[in-house]
Amino acid sequence: MVQLVTRVDDKVADALDELVSSGVVASRSEAVRVALDRLIDRHRRDQIGAQIVEGYRRVPQTVDEGGWSEAASRAMIAEEPW
Repeated sequence: MVQLVTRVDDKVADALDELVSSGVVASRSEAVRVALDRLIDRHRRDQIGAQIVEGYRRVPQTVDEGGWSEAASRAMIAEEPW
């Protein structure tokens, strides 16, 4: 495990302390770990999303490939009792 040391603005430290005192996180360290985990996860998901979009740009979906989902959606809507 690696220890990181950083400086934050007083307002950020105050906000962290509020999170700790209200029980959202157990400590400032936990808050930083949670925030970093979420940042890393968001970045990873954004990269995967960009790769998926790029794949569809390179090899677009055909009408035949997408037709089944539209048909299934129409059938589900038709079954609703509204």
